[in-house]
Amino acid sequence: MKLISGTAHRALAERIAETLGQPLADVNVTSFPDGETFVKINENIRGADVFIIQPSCPPTNHNLMELLIMVDAARRASAGRITAVMPFYGYARQDRKDQPRVPITAKLVANLLTSAGVGRVLTMDLHAPQIQGFFDIPVDHLYAKSVLIKYLREQHPDATNLTVVSPDVGGVKMARAYADALGAELAIVAKHRVSATRVEAMNVIGEVQDRDVLLVDDMTETAGTLKAAAEILRKNGALRIFAGVSHAVLGEMGHRRLDDSEIEEIITTDSVPQAAGKKVRVVSIAPLMGEAIRRISDGQSVTSLFEV
Repeated sequence: MKLISGTAHRALAERIAETLGQPLADVNVTSFPDGETFVKINENIRGADVFIIQPSCPPTNHNLMELLIMVDAARRASAGRITAVMPFYGYARQDRKDQPRVPITAKLVANLLTSAGVGRVLTMDLHAPQIQGFFDIPVDHLYAKSVLIKYLREQHPDATNLTVVSPDVGGVKMARAYADALGAELAIVAKHRVSATRVEAMNVIGEVQDRDVLLVDDMTETAGTLKAAAEILRKNGALRIFAGVSHAVLGEMGHRRLDDSEIEEIITTDSVPQAAGKKVRVVSIAPLMGEAIRRISDGQSVTSLFEV
């Protein structure tokens, strides 16, 4: 086994390597003055089982291109198998044609990875699970639910007064899984998206009066959905409001909205380096990803890692 890290999230790669008791391979990833990426692998990987750890988080295009170049370098160095470890899969929201003459970029990224030489993909909480079908190679799709629920159970052991809320209709399945695991009630906020950065929440389906609330979503970037949902939940009598998010790809606007929101704390994973802030509580996925890498390398089943 050889572990290679790009520059997208070196800290996570180091934590994964530590859980496996294995050092990261000696690789130089640099940029020329014109911005072109250069990769050199400084050790023998011929016939090795190579895992390249690189979430395609912002700057998305740079990190994705860096991943493709690392894959090409490994393939030309005669690696036995190349697995792209992408805790966060960028472009996942562009998974269908929802307007005339628009691309399906999530499929394009899948084609690029396969063409570059990736033999397997390890990812977590895809925005649209059917993206697995965009690949003609094996995809191991893990869930942050097991990591987040473990933390939630420790911090909020009494779920009798807790309601899990989906901030939109599309997230009901995920919210139901959290509610069942925590023994909590379920509610939904029906929302209307005005633009890529602005969301208008409409109404609440379910009981939140005088109850603590946990908003769950697969990702947040501008925090518009979470902020709007928290406001309407507060108007409907919710007490303490928390959020559980798999990927907190927070920019300046996201941090500002969270600080101004009714949300007391957002619990998320370290799948991207942007998961940080005053109200952000980060739980590491390094043990989960490390165990998945070990099992893939040893030819063992990863099915049990899907369970809470």
